[in-house]
Order: sequence, then structure tokens, then C-alpha cells
Amino acid sequence: MEIKVIDQKGKAAGTVTVSPSVFGAEVNIGLIHEVAIAQQNNQRQGSKSTLTRSEVRGHSAKPYRQKGTGRARQGSTKGPHQIGGGVAFAPKPRDFTTKINKKKKSAAFVSALSGKLADEELIVLKDVKLAEVKTKTVVSILENLKLDQKRVLFVTNGKDDDFLRGANNIEKVEVTTADQLCVLDVVNNKFVVVTAEAIKVIDGRYAS
Repeated sequence: MEIKVIDQKGKAAGTVTVSPSVFGAEVNIGLIHEVAIAQQNNQRQGSKSTLTRSEVRGHSAKPYRQKGTGRARQGSTKGPHQIGGGVAFAPKPRDFTTKINKKKKSAAFVSALSGKLADEELIVLKDVKLAEVKTKTVVSILENLKLDQKRVLFVTNGKDDDFLRGANNIEKVEVTTADQLCVLDVVNNKFVVVTAEAIKVIDGRYAS
């Protein structure tokens, strides 16, 4: 199958041939969701930790006598309702890692890309070479593609320091490479703009 290619001014610049098995696959929403959630979990540090009442420093002696003070009875100063006391159901360090079957991961990625293409939210750009390494240059590209004020992910073939520097200060714009692109990147952005070289890399990697 063929996908049309456009240049930085939004004008037609030919086509690129890709595999139907990668960009014309059946869209499986459930599978995409499952893999995206797993990838989110794998990004969590799980390092938060607070003290329970048994771990708080200090003594557990009764702060004052049971009766005759006019105050509510208390057995310890370490309770969750006390200032400086422990935390009820205190969060502790844990591992959020979720294993992802390799075939599921690949199938979800292909499904996500096919869905973007079907919804006309995947754009193939001839290249992203900048005449000037400035933010306004990237902004003009977005305006030409009518993607300004939209959440956009640019995918390049290998790290492009110039383009990365130009897009770094633009809100809602992210930049990644073809070999690092994942399901979570695809679903987190409204539009995915892939260079012609990058889409060939993706196609070659998943066509088999």
C-alpha cells in the first residue's frame, strides 16, 4: 500500500510504499489499551514511602490520664490523627513493573499505527531539515501542516539534535526516533508526524 508524502509547506511530495500488515492491520482497542497501561506502569518509580505509627520516632506512652482532663481519651501520640503521628495505610516502595508479551507488544504497536492512519492522524513528512535552528522555524512547519495548538509527535530516523532543539520549547510537541517509538507515544498524541526515512525503518522492522 502507498501513503502520500508531503513537504514542510504541506504540499504533495510523492508517496511511500509500506506493508499492509503494518499500516493496514485490524485495530484492536483492547490490546492497545492493555499494552499502553503496562508501559505506563513500567515508567513508575514506586519509590514513595511514609512512616506508619509503629515506625514514627518517640515513645508510645499514654500522653495524659484517662479521666478527669475533659479531653478525649488518648493512648498514644503516634496515631494518624495526632500531629507528628504515623500515616494510616502508609504507602511503601513497590515494583509496578508489568510484563508485556513480545507478540502482544508488536501487535498493539501495529494496531495503533494502523488506527492513526485510518483516522488520518498519521502524516508522512519528506524531511525535517531546518533552514534555521529556531523555534519559529518548527512553528511555521506546524502552521503549514495545520497542526498548531494540537498535540503532535514527530518521529525521525535517528536523533536529530537541530530539530530537537527547535521543537524543545513548543508546548504539546514531542520528538522521538523510529527505534524508540512505542504504543504509549502513539496513543498519547493526537497526530503522529513521521519522516519518510523513519517510516521505512518502522515498516522494515515490523513487516516481518
